[in-house]
Amino acid sequence: MSLSSNPGGAGVRPVVLIGPMAVGKSAIGYQLAQRLGKEFVDTDALVVAAHGSIPGIFAARGEHGFREIEAKMVASAIEEGKSTGRIISLGGGAVLDSGTQQLLDLCTVVYLECDVNTVAARITRNSSRPLLAGDAIETWKALFAMRKPVYERLADVVVDVREGSVAELAGRVEEALRIHAVAQQEVEH
Repeated sequence: MSLSSNPGGAGVRPVVLIGPMAVGKSAIGYQLAQRLGKEFVDTDALVVAAHGSIPGIFAARGEHGFREIEAKMVASAIEEGKSTGRIISLGGGAVLDSGTQQLLDLCTVVYLECDVNTVAARITRNSSRPLLAGDAIETWKALFAMRKPVYERLADVVVDVREGSVAELAGRVEEALRIHAVAQQEVEH
C-alpha cells in the first residue's frame, strides 16, 4: 500500500506539511522523508536558494513580493512532486495564497498542530523572521489566530506536535499518514 496514493491518477501524491512558523515543519519533514525513503523539499530553502535571504526579500520587495515568489516555488515543488510523492514543507504563510490552496488538492496535507508554548523558545531565539519583528510572541499569536482556520480547513491529517522529539514526531506523522491512506482506500472501494 502506498502511503500517499493518488486516486485516479498516476504516481503518488506529495505530502505537504503546513503549520505556523517555528512548529518544526522542516525538521519533521526531513526526518519523515528519511523514514519513507522520499525526497524532502523545504520551500523556504528554495526561495532562499533562488532569491537570497527571506529578510532581504522582505526588505527589498515587501511581504507581497515575497508571497509572489513563495507561491511560484510552492507550485514548482508540488508539480515536481506529483510523480515522486516527495515530502514538502511550506512556510507558515504560504497557505494564504489562493493558488497554493488549490494546488494542495493534489497533495496529502498534514497540519502540524501546536500552541505558542511549543514554539516560544524557537521564535525568541530566531529574531531573523521578518514577520516577528517587535514582540515576537504576541505577533506569532496574532498570526496563528488568523491562519489556524486555514490550516484546519486545508488539512487531510492533523498531528499534534506539542510534545516529543523530532524522530518521535516524524513517526507520529508517518502513522497518521498510514491511517489516512487506509481510510482513503476504504472510501474508494
